[in-house]
Amino acid sequence: MASVWFITGASNGLGLILALHALKCGHNVIAAMRNPTRSADAAKSIEAAGGKVFQLDVSRPQGEIFKAIETAEAIYGRIDVLVNNAGYSVLGPAETFSEREITQQFQTNVFGPIYLIQAVLPGMRSRRSGTIVNLSSVAGQDGTPTCSLYAASKFSLEGFSEGLSKEVSEFGISTLIVEPGAFRTNFLHAMEANENGIPEAYQGTAVDQAFGRFKAAAGKQKGDPVKAVERMFEAIVGEGQGGPLKGKILRLVLGKDAYGRITAKIEKQQSDMEAAREVTFSTDL
Repeated sequence: MASVWFITGASNGLGLILALHALKCGHNVIAAMRNPTRSADAAKSIEAAGGKVFQLDVSRPQGEIFKAIETAEAIYGRIDVLVNNAGYSVLGPAETFSEREITQQFQTNVFGPIYLIQAVLPGMRSRRSGTIVNLSSVAGQDGTPTCSLYAASKFSLEGFSEGLSKEVSEFGISTLIVEPGAFRTNFLHAMEANENGIPEAYQGTAVDQAFGRFKAAAGKQKGDPVKAVERMFEAIVGEGQGGPLKGKILRLVLGKDAYGRITAKIEKQQSDMEAAREVTFSTDL
């Protein structure tokens, strides 16, 4: 039976590839874009494949998101798979982010996905089935210089997803966090530098060096986005190489680079735990 997918950020990158792949595999897809007119080529390709293009800015208030989902659910009568893919990153030293940048980063990467999840849950719960997929990042596990704000947003999304998964599993609703590394999409090209720039004190520091690495890596990422989408899709539907993972994992790491960074993070965290064991245990009554 064909499922109904609602995919945000479907105008390019992993979102667009996933929408087209799901359509190719016989599913119904509602592809959400902030501006379908500006993303006309993507919109045409999705419609030509049989999908529905849906205008949605995920940074809008909760009430608007709820109304949008009501409209979207009316297209096919339900939403079986929600993929929160829309998101972006603003880069810079932690001390320089403006209030506008902080608010917009969380509105897009955290609040929007939460509102969308809230909106689809009643229908999924009543049917006792559904899948929620939240696109995080390797940065959702491992924060790096210049990415503190982006990492904060993805850490937040992952924390919400963890709690959510434990609340809704008994209703037959599964949750999957996807943590991609560097894939050859337009993500790095679309990264925004903070509006206040880099203070002179940061010249030559880890922040400055990180900016240089991002610029050098754009367009040269080793990750194949088509393969990433195939593995993600398989883990969601329970088919192919990733099929055995369906319902068995909360996090799906994509890319050798992401695996290496997250493994190192876990090892450092375990090391910290062991080093502080006596201090930790000394605080009980």
